[in-house]
Amino acid sequence: MNTFKRIVVVVVGAVMLVGSSASAKKLARPKLVVGIAVDQMRWDYLYRYYNDYGDNGFKRLIDEGYSCDNTMINYIPSTTANGHTSIWTGSVPAISGIDGNNFYVNGKFRYCTSDETVKGVGTTSHDGQMSPRNEVVSTIGDELKIATEFQSKVIGIALKDRAAILPAGHAADGAFWLDSKTAKFVSSTYYMDKLPRWVEKYNKSFNASYDSISMTPLGIDLTERMAEAAIEAEQLGVHENTDLLCVSFSSTDKLAHAIGGHNPRIKAMYLDLDNRLADLLTYLDKKIGKGQYLVFLTADHGGANNVEFLNKHRIPGGNFSDSDIKKGLENALQQHFGKTDKFVDRIFDCKVQFQHENIASMGLTMEEVKKFAIDYLKKSTDFAYIVDMDNLGAATVPSLIREKIINGYNRLRGGDIQMIPQTQYYSDYVGKDGTTHFAWNPYDAHIPFLLMGWGVPHGKTVRETHITDIAPTICSLINIQMPSGCVGNAVELK
Repeated sequence: MNTFKRIVVVVVGAVMLVGSSASAKKLARPKLVVGIAVDQMRWDYLYRYYNDYGDNGFKRLIDEGYSCDNTMINYIPSTTANGHTSIWTGSVPAISGIDGNNFYVNGKFRYCTSDETVKGVGTTSHDGQMSPRNEVVSTIGDELKIATEFQSKVIGIALKDRAAILPAGHAADGAFWLDSKTAKFVSSTYYMDKLPRWVEKYNKSFNASYDSISMTPLGIDLTERMAEAAIEAEQLGVHENTDLLCVSFSSTDKLAHAIGGHNPRIKAMYLDLDNRLADLLTYLDKKIGKGQYLVFLTADHGGANNVEFLNKHRIPGGNFSDSDIKKGLENALQQHFGKTDKFVDRIFDCKVQFQHENIASMGLTMEEVKKFAIDYLKKSTDFAYIVDMDNLGAATVPSLIREKIINGYNRLRGGDIQMIPQTQYYSDYVGKDGTTHFAWNPYDAHIPFLLMGWGVPHGKTVRETHITDIAPTICSLINIQMPSGCVGNAVELK
């Protein structure tokens, strides 16, 4: 063999060797990602009950994982649908299309996941007619599906339909929630034609009323066991590609709405949740393997302190009535303009929605109606600011609140005027003992964000992060594209 041929053989061999070596090295990803949302969990619950938690639930996530202790919701209203959507999309309501539990779609006021084009699976009630179609951006699960040529599995589980559906996204293999009529887990024809056998079997394992599940630790227990049943039956975490499980614990929210955040039953609920988290993490250690899964825990929103509780300790707070505000505003508008037709369609999430067609038929402009309405509403001492959603630039509000209003306003989904309540003021519909959430304030907007497992060092940061940073952080850890409407930034874990 002459010199030239020897050089060619050596070069070709080297290229083949390099190519072989390169092809042998595969992209490393966790076997399973488990995302956990705790409905209405204020950040301070991590530490209010810290001394009573066991070592293997919340404390394990803190002690072994990474905690972002200053994670804030960067939009209003801070509600369940918005929160679950933002966690899993990295987006804000102005972009995601989910700007409340209820909003306007093509001029009709609708529930966030309501979809009459589908039927319930496992139920004949309206509770089954649900889908993610109103969510107009992709989720982590959708992007994971795309990244793996749709080989990954994605499942969503919660007692609340919106807490299972919106996180799982459009391309999910299934989302399962509790039917209020049968108190069993159901789905819809958006995902499947019939319930999987494992879900039918699981439904037979318990028998309780909807209220006894949705407001008690039983709901926590059933959700945790349902998550484990899904991992077993769907073989999540044993495929070549990463799988994703979205879990939301809903009972914490419904109970707090009814009894407030300082009732002993709330503490009992969180201690039970701590035990269930410990069980789930132990299960994942055995089933998937320590260090082989990535888990994160956060919340869709926090919750205000009960007004009676605050006032008892001489801390400011108060209530207002949506129905009284609507009635008073309607009467004032009719008297001022000398008209008897209806001006106000509804008040929701501290937003006023007008009857645009009626106002136009009366020969009036929206500008003059809104101007009068804003002047009228400003007379109330229950509200700090009244803002024209189409003229935010002229509103004298702090920049932080202005940004949250902008991020929460989707022009296609409704809301002509935004009312910003005084601090610790909320609607009296929750009753004397209860509480609610929707505001820009830390009690509603400050949420936990804990990560543990695959690629996560131990540590914490007090740098401000946002609910919209969760999705890009998870996407960065598992090396996939962030969702289509994402506005957040990956947290640097160090």
